[in-house]
Amino acid sequence: MNRQSGAVSVRLPLRRVLYWSIRRELWENRSLVFGPMVAALVVLLGFGLGTIHLAAGMRELATLDSLQQQAWINKPYRMAAIPLIFTTVLIGFFYCLDALYGERRDRSILFWKSMPVSNLITVLSKASIPFVVLPLIGFATVLCTQLIMLLTSIAILLANGLGIASLWTQLALPQMTLTLIYGLFTLALWHAPIYGWLLLVSACVRRSTFLWAVLPPLGLVVLERIAFGSSQVFDLLKDRMVGFYPHAFAVNDVGAQAVIDRLSLLQPLSFLSSPGLWAGLIVAAACLAAAVYLRRYREPI
Repeated sequence: MNRQSGAVSVRLPLRRVLYWSIRRELWENRSLVFGPMVAALVVLLGFGLGTIHLAAGMRELATLDSLQQQAWINKPYRMAAIPLIFTTVLIGFFYCLDALYGERRDRSILFWKSMPVSNLITVLSKASIPFVVLPLIGFATVLCTQLIMLLTSIAILLANGLGIASLWTQLALPQMTLTLIYGLFTLALWHAPIYGWLLLVSACVRRSTFLWAVLPPLGLVVLERIAFGSSQVFDLLKDRMVGFYPHAFAVNDVGAQAVIDRLSLLQPLSFLSSPGLWAGLIVAAACLAAAVYLRRYREPI
């Protein structure tokens, strides 16, 4: 009886391969989780120092009207979210710069190319970090930080013999939570061309990724200013960095702080129909496609 032997090729579902590729990114880049956690500890330390005046402030709260009470109570929770979101975005920028460059620098690209994982899946798994994973990590970090702040405030008020009714009724934590996850993902979509450009630079340059990522846009800004005396490139870059806010929220006739407290100011349909959003997504897709092509032919540095 003849037996035919040979290697059996097992084809895994793409969803499963992508899932484990993302897990691999988290294993190899622990700063994706620890960075926001460290920022949260700093925020909690600052909040803890500020609770020295919490009891006195709550006693004076009765002299204010309802809107002023709500603004005073919600302000620490709004302010706590800002540095955590900024930390998440900053980690995303530096992660993209090193995502494809790092595997060529430490020569691990040879090992990963021997695995049954395509270049497309590899690049998509790395792009999923700033687009999906980091917003979720940022959301969880901010929410846990705000809950710890709330429990700390309740404990301090009860220890001083004060009621927590005003804190409980005026704190807009549910609205903050919904607005937070909406804001994080709209921000990630608005930054899509930046992430795509950084991944493209990470895939092609041999050294100094930060300089290669920053100098070409700055060169265009200086060239336009000298040649034409205009600043359209600078305005475009500035809008792409920090300009998502008026597209995602209706803030034309109200203060920016009200966005946290009023869900009616969220405008997802207007944001999704914004030409700037789709132009950015097209640029991001082109950059990612180029990164996939370049990784196919890149060797260790």
